[in-house]
Amino acid sequence: MKALILVDLQNDFLPGGALAVPRGDEVIPVANRVQPHFDLVVATQDWHPGGHGSFAANHPGTAPGEVIELNGLRQILWPVHCVQGTRGAEFAEALETDRIARVFRKGTDPGIDSYSGFFDNGHRKATGLGDYLKERSVDHVFVLGLATDYCVKFTALDARSLGLETSLIEDGCRGVELQAGDVERAVADVRAAGVQVLRGCDINSTD
Repeated sequence: MKALILVDLQNDFLPGGALAVPRGDEVIPVANRVQPHFDLVVATQDWHPGGHGSFAANHPGTAPGEVIELNGLRQILWPVHCVQGTRGAEFAEALETDRIARVFRKGTDPGIDSYSGFFDNGHRKATGLGDYLKERSVDHVFVLGLATDYCVKFTALDARSLGLETSLIEDGCRGVELQAGDVERAVADVRAAGVQVLRGCDINSTD
């Protein structure tokens, strides 16, 4: 069975949000358009406590974009975003959510960041998404969302590491681009891992 994974389509990642991805709102129509082609749709949601270690505000003297070590891992510092229970953490208002069977929240542990929808950045804990898909005999996942060079990339790579056939819906993604070329490199990385890169218009049926 094939499943669609919607990655972090939340207000804080849209224009005007706390960690706005340039043109991030352009992925919402793609997400809405492709959902009917899948029998199973799931979503990931950044769901940080206010004291999360990835927030620059929690490290006096630092600024977003700087890199520190957090519990033994390299950590990019971000603006405060997607705090539990805030409007910024809610799904985009234009996103059609009726077909979403389950939401997997990530980034809930203040001591470690979690880009992937499957695991935290140290692969120390799983979100449950992998087991959920396995229980439903999913063997092929399609991934889209925000942002290409972080949460989408690592969700796709982890899907491949779990043995799932994986496709990236490229026009359903936008990137942060902290460094010029980050999105291009992210797409190259997932291709190298065996991920198929396609466009939403290529999806006509899940048969």
